Amino acid sequence: MLHYIRRLLHQVWKDEEGLGTLELLLIVAVLVIVAVAFRKWILSFIKSLFGQANEELGNAGNKECLSNPSTCTSPAAP
Repeated sequence: MLHYIRRLLHQVWKDEEGLGTLELLLIVAVLVIVAVAFRKWILSFIKSLFGQANEELGNAGNKECLSNPSTCTSPAAP
C-alpha cells in the first residue's frame, strides 16, 4: 500500500502536462458568468471607491487642510 502511494505521488510530481485548454476555457467561462451576474454591484463598488478617493484627494490639496488638519472634512461612511 505504501509503495502504491509513493508511486502515485511520484507520478503526480513528474506530471508536467499542466492545464489543458478545456480547463482554461471553463475557468474563463465561470469568471465571465460571475462578472456578468454581479456587474451592477461591481460597477457601483468601483464608482464608490473612486468617488471616495477623489474626495480625499480634493481635501488633501486645500491650504487650510494642510495648515490645520482639524478643518479637513472626513469622507462619508459607505
